[in-house]
Order: sequence, then structure tokens, then C-alpha cells
Amino acid sequence: MSSNLVIIPTYNEKENIENIVRAVLSQPIHYHILIIEDGSPDGTSLIVKALQAEFSTSLFMLERNGKLGLGTAYIAGFKWALEHDYEYIFEMDADFSHNPTDLNRLYDACANQGADVAIGSRYVTGVNVVNWPIGRVLMSYFASKYVRFVLGVRIADTTAGFKCYRREVLETIELDKIRFKGYAFQVEMKYTAFECGFILKEVPVIFINRVLGVSKMNGGIFGEAFFGVMELKINSWFRKFPQKKTNLMFTK
Repeated sequence: MSSNLVIIPTYNEKENIENIVRAVLSQPIHYHILIIEDGSPDGTSLIVKALQAEFSTSLFMLERNGKLGLGTAYIAGFKWALEHDYEYIFEMDADFSHNPTDLNRLYDACANQGADVAIGSRYVTGVNVVNWPIGRVLMSYFASKYVRFVLGVRIADTTAGFKCYRREVLETIELDKIRFKGYAFQVEMKYTAFECGFILKEVPVIFINRVLGVSKMNGGIFGEAFFGVMELKINSWFRKFPQKKTNLMFTK
């Protein structure tokens, strides 16, 4: 039984899903995968079911009726992970914008370097983004600057979606109170973990824009993030965040 679960939300990822599953399961560290499948009409779920015959003990899938949002997909995955006793829980895209080999570095940051949340960061050592239009790079980069300024979170890449959580983080932060679905979900999770007293560590990664399939990004998602940040800050004035129970003196 692996203690590591990689959660991968999917919607119309037939071009990528088999390759990403095989890439994750071939890593030197043993991972399990949970696919959160939102009713893809392109047959993504059928490909996953075929792969489950080969990887019956390490590949799992939750099927949902329709496209219900990234945030709700991860919340469903987090709850499943806690129910099944995983210690390290990862967020990862299906489209190879996140390099599967970097999972091992995120794991190491949490398992051996004292981090509670390890963030695959595009901006902690500059701008490490490949094949994005310059307008999108600038929007993403300055969105992180804006979030950092408003919320006071000392993170260079506040909207990053490639992360590893220690189990205690997800047990503590009251998942049912996480309300955003798009980019703001990523901000809200980091900010809540920060306010709960957890240690967030950025691990530099190179983000490569998808080659196959279609991006799910749209202006509404960015709008949610922009206005959601102000809402998060205002709500924090009236909320008491649960606090981390352990003081980590980490050993292997």
C-alpha cells in the first residue's frame, strides 16, 4: 500500500491520460493515482477503466456527472484520500504541464525537508514557463504578485496547481469551507494552510504548456481569482482558523 496519492482531475483528456498514468506509476517512488473524471464526452473514462485492468491496485477513479469545477474535484479527491489513509496527497494536471518526475521533489520537500505543503513553483527562481503566450505569462505572474500583496502570503507562485500536502493539512483546514472552484481555489487552499500555521515551501519547476488537448482556462476563472482574493482577505477578519496541532521536528 502506497502512502502517496496523486489526484488528477480530467475533462476531455483522451490524448494525455494513458501517458500521464504510465509516467506517474513508473516513478521510483511508489504512487497511487486517483482520477476525478467529470463526465468527459471524449471517452477519457473508458481509457482509465482499461488501464485499471493493468494497474488494479494503484489506479482509481471517481466519476462525476458533468463538469463541476476544479475545486470541487480536488475536494472530492482530498476526502477520498483521507478516507483511504494516504499520508502525502498531490495535485497534478493531466496534460504534462507538470513534469511527473517533479513529484519526487515535492514528496522530498514534505517527507524530508519539513514542509507541510510543497508547491511546484513557476516563479520562485524567475519565470519558468514554456510555450505560453506572453500575455498569459504576464497575467499569471502579476496575479501572483497581487495575491501576495493583498493576502500577505510569502509565496512567489500563489496560483500554482502542482502541490503536495501532508495529511494533517487536509485534516485541519475544514475542506467544506473551501468555496472557490477555479484559480481562486488554488489561492484559497494555500492561504488557508498559511493561516492555519502550516509551513509552505516552494520547489522550482518548469511549467510546459500542454501540447495535446484543449486548455480549460477562461476569463471567468481569472475573474474569480481577482475578486476572490479580496473576499478571502475580508472574510479572514471574521474567521478563526483551526491551527496546526504538531510542531514539526522532521526526521525520515
